[in-house]
Amino acid sequence: MQKSSGIGGQAVLEGIMMRNGGRYAVAVRKADHEIEVKTEPYKSVIPIKGIEKVPIIRGVAAFIDSMVVGVSSLMWSAEFAADDEEEIERKKNMTAEDTAKEEKMWGLMMTGTVLFSVCFSVGLFFLLPYLLASFLRRFGVSEIGVSVAEALLRVCIFMTYMFLISRMKDIQRVFAFHGAEHKCINCIENGWDLTVENVLKASRRHKRCGTSFLLFVIIISVIASIFLGILGIRTPLMRLISRLLLIPVIAGVSYEVLRLAGSSDNKLICTLSKPGLMLQGFVTREPDADMVEVAIAAVEAVFDWKAWQGK
Repeated sequence: MQKSSGIGGQAVLEGIMMRNGGRYAVAVRKADHEIEVKTEPYKSVIPIKGIEKVPIIRGVAAFIDSMVVGVSSLMWSAEFAADDEEEIERKKNMTAEDTAKEEKMWGLMMTGTVLFSVCFSVGLFFLLPYLLASFLRRFGVSEIGVSVAEALLRVCIFMTYMFLISRMKDIQRVFAFHGAEHKCINCIENGWDLTVENVLKASRRHKRCGTSFLLFVIIISVIASIFLGILGIRTPLMRLISRLLLIPVIAGVSYEVLRLAGSSDNKLICTLSKPGLMLQGFVTREPDADMVEVAIAAVEAVFDWKAWQGK
């Protein structure tokens, strides 16, 4: 069985975020082609000791943490990528008070972005399918039939969304960095030296990808929707509340499935992982050597791959 390195990450604008244990690093390719790396301690937004050992609950906490760290990394990379000579000079001349105000503003923007992202995702993938399927009740369709329709709509909306964003030209470059992230992790876990040449040869698909997590969320939510249909909850308000209350549970269960998939070579688990690996064809692209260099810089800032491989 391939040993798991435990590192993970995500693509940002012109760069990569990599996390390992209590640290994460963001590496970005600047306009002058130099690589800028920022390393920060990784602290959970839910500071409850031992929460990482509690099944289901740890998945909810990990999802929230990944959202916060991901948005923070994305905003930093966006700010960095947008810096021109005038902006760099402006920041050099800023007072401590101005810097503090700007940091506070970025903090508020990050909080707002996380909240908007969560609300948008819940609305698009959970509430919209429910509302559309609810119209079938006017034609005498049973609760189970409505729930099945809701499940099918959720899958269709998710797949359509993934396909559409994969066609956006600007996003395709981000997806190439996403591919570089996966290739780096696969290169290390294959026991290869972390070089540009070896990384380019590695697969751009990985079992622990967040895209697979999202697919597990959709699949498990489909099962939950059908289960709620069998229960036959009558009032519209209770049907809506029951779906909202199940979202953290679905996220937690999906996280456990992803953990299992990322550490098991069991044939059944591998079969369950295949749809997620196929979906990664939409959200990853083959990176170039420059992108791989950025990914390697992010990895090496937080992970001693030579020691892990015993070299």
